[in-house]
Amino acid sequence: MRFKLFLLLEKFLMLLPKTWRKGFFTFLGILAYKASARYRKVAHQNLDFAFNNQKSEKEKDEITKYAFKNLIYNFLHAMELRHMSKEDLKKKITIQNIQAVNKVHKEGRAVIYVTTHYSSWELGGASIGAFIEPLIAVYKRMKNQEYQEWLLDARDSFGNISMEKTNVVKPLVRNLKKGVACGLLIDTNINPKEGLMVEFMGKSIRQTSTPAYLGRKFNAAIIPVTIRTDDEENYTLMLFDEIPVEKTDDIQADIQKATQLQADWLTKLITNEPKFWFWLHRRWKNDHPEIYEK
Repeated sequence: MRFKLFLLLEKFLMLLPKTWRKGFFTFLGILAYKASARYRKVAHQNLDFAFNNQKSEKEKDEITKYAFKNLIYNFLHAMELRHMSKEDLKKKITIQNIQAVNKVHKEGRAVIYVTTHYSSWELGGASIGAFIEPLIAVYKRMKNQEYQEWLLDARDSFGNISMEKTNVVKPLVRNLKKGVACGLLIDTNINPKEGLMVEFMGKSIRQTSTPAYLGRKFNAAIIPVTIRTDDEENYTLMLFDEIPVEKTDDIQADIQKATQLQADWLTKLITNEPKFWFWLHRRWKNDHPEIYEK
């Protein structure tokens, strides 16, 4: 019943002028910021830890407010993607450094897009599928299956294929061999038994090694990608040059090095423009739980 009411709300919101709809979601972002003391605290804890207590209270408040707004805007973008044409999406997106992917395609290699919860990740994933190539997007199973289906419908509306992360490696391997791209997030908290220890934002943390493992084994190119905006209307999909995966006699060292290079890319990205990252997530909770116990 609740989900049916949600769908009715979606229909109503999509009938509103675009500026009204955006204004409504902006209001929700402000409300969420004011109402959620818990996640305001998490954001401040993350910022203190990542930047060694160098951010002022004003800076932390501004970044945290934007993190709430940005999260709500991602929800808005998912909703709009379900009703958007490819031409509508094209008006919002500029692609930067497409040459990085074209080079890989000319070599006949598959692409592993490594990405992050940064700015409008919903528009970013859809834009890759719409304007570069369809990809297999790996996601974590959600508790609410009706909402999951709704969200995946949005994410797959321009050709992408969503696959749940449990037992996803074999399907990824089959598709990489066929030249099908995949998209993997590298900034989520993971099980202590998974991944490798790297330096991220100057701190030790466990990060998934799957992109490096697949890239090395199947000669696929690891291409970092994210998206940013200056006005929350027009977005730039930023493709970065390939992160190399060496092939020496030391397999583990090769994978470790390539995984660290991905962490270095993400560190630089966040350090340059910290407001766009998803500071509401307890990224360090497994490796540094003490920062959330204050």
